[in-house]
Amino acid sequence: MSLELQGVSAGYGAGDVLHEISLDVRPGEVVVILGANGAGKTTLMRAVSGVIPRRGRILFEGKDISRTGPEQIVRLGLAQVPQGRGTFVDLTVEENLRTGALSRRDSARVNEDLDRWYTTYPRLAERRRQKAGLLSGGEQQMLAVSRAMMSRPRLLLCDEPSLGLSPRLTQELFASLRSINEEWDMSMLIVEQNAAIALGIATRGYLLEVGTIARAGSADELSDSDAVRAAYLGY
Repeated sequence: MSLELQGVSAGYGAGDVLHEISLDVRPGEVVVILGANGAGKTTLMRAVSGVIPRRGRILFEGKDISRTGPEQIVRLGLAQVPQGRGTFVDLTVEENLRTGALSRRDSARVNEDLDRWYTTYPRLAERRRQKAGLLSGGEQQMLAVSRAMMSRPRLLLCDEPSLGLSPRLTQELFASLRSINEEWDMSMLIVEQNAAIALGIATRGYLLEVGTIARAGSADELSDSDAVRAAYLGY
């Protein structure tokens, strides 16, 4: 199993937002987490990444990371594209990308990976010396994905990757995520409110409601669910 959560609870201060969540991501899968605002989706991502305290067990490739900090989790092979992109606005595009490789010891191959992501996202190559804060929203999201991939992860977490993007850019972004999954055999856990496009690249998914798993199934099963259709697909 690439990732497994067993009875995970987490929150902020005295109250829990997540309540005994259990889910898994198998090697090479794309798993999507659907849910309304306030359902606990971002809290789930922060718990997996080690950013907030959590209870229960979180296993990454069989290793218990429940008490592991975020920097060590990245070194183990798990990277996140955070909600809001999290780019360093005062650094250039290339400086941002190199921050993604700080945990690596194979510095000679970092330049190869820079070229790979410049080829994947040519607009980043054109703006490599430009400060990230001057990029468009779509370009910043491309940068955030590329920066996460510079760590050469085996599991990629994406938190609301389509947030603030036009429909066209959303299609482009998800097409690139599909390509990354296929070319790298990359396991992915994606939180996304655009259910239609997320289910289009997903293997399986979970519906999160008020901090608990309300429904789980294959992408086709969720797409055919009356509850998911009514709440998230609009038909």
